[in-house]
Formats: sequence, structure tokens, C-alpha cells
Amino acid sequence: MLFLQRTLTLPAFSNGIFSNRMRMITREIVETMPEIRELDCGMLNIFLQHTSASITINENADPDVQQDIQMALGKIIPDALPYKHTLEGQDDMPAHIKSSMVGVSVNIPIGRGRLLLGTWQGIYLCEHRRTAHRRSIVLTVWGKKRNNIE
Repeated sequence: MLFLQRTLTLPAFSNGIFSNRMRMITREIVETMPEIRELDCGMLNIFLQHTSASITINENADPDVQQDIQMALGKIIPDALPYKHTLEGQDDMPAHIKSSMVGVSVNIPIGRGRLLLGTWQGIYLCEHRRTAHRRSIVLTVWGKKRNNIE
């Protein structure tokens, strides 16, 4: 049985005019945890250590999906409501709400040395602030090692 934990720190990326932005991080996660290839059966937990961003699994082929998600979150949770928590900027409280709605943690099963994501699925960091922020993600892998690693 293998248990392993690492922290992946992603460099800041800015949103520009959008109130949120999605960045595919599947490759960075797999590169940070190469031991995934050693597992016959297991689990990867991805936990984001922030309250104004989120983690999600979604479409990785058509970038229109990410733009539509950004647009919908912006309509559901607009920046221009009379929020009380405004010390860190007008976009901070909406970012906290978006983070709570989307979530800061996902579990992905591992089988035969790979993440068992669907054909069109990718792992995304959703940045809900307009200003650039570095983000830290705790990756925890556990599972049964493979007998014959290919």
C-alpha cells in the first residue's frame, strides 16, 4: 500500500476582465505525483488551500465550456451586490461564494497506473479573483501498488 502527500504551488495568473478564469492543471498534477503510475487501484485527493478559488473536473476539449461556466458563475454571483466583506476588494466576497459553490476538493480514482478521468475530462483550477494569486494544492495519493509495472 502506498500513501503519499505533496503540495503543488501554482504561479499566479491574472483574470483580466473576467470575474473568474479556469486553468487546466491535469498535467501539473500528474507530473507532481508520478507515483500514480505505480498503482493498480487507488485514489487521488486534490485539495485547494484557498477560499477565493476552486477545483473542478470538466470538459477539456472545447474552450467554450470554460467561457460559458465563467459567464454563468458571473451571472449567478455578480460582483455588484451590497456585500459587507469588502476589505480585500469588490471581487473578494463573490470569489468566496463561487469557491463554496464549486468546491475546493475532488477525488479521482486511479486504475492500472492512471487517473480514471473520462475521455473529455480535465482538472481545472478556477480563479475567482481578478488579481493574480499563487495557489497551493495538497495532493494525497493512496492505493495498492501494481505487481507488474509496465
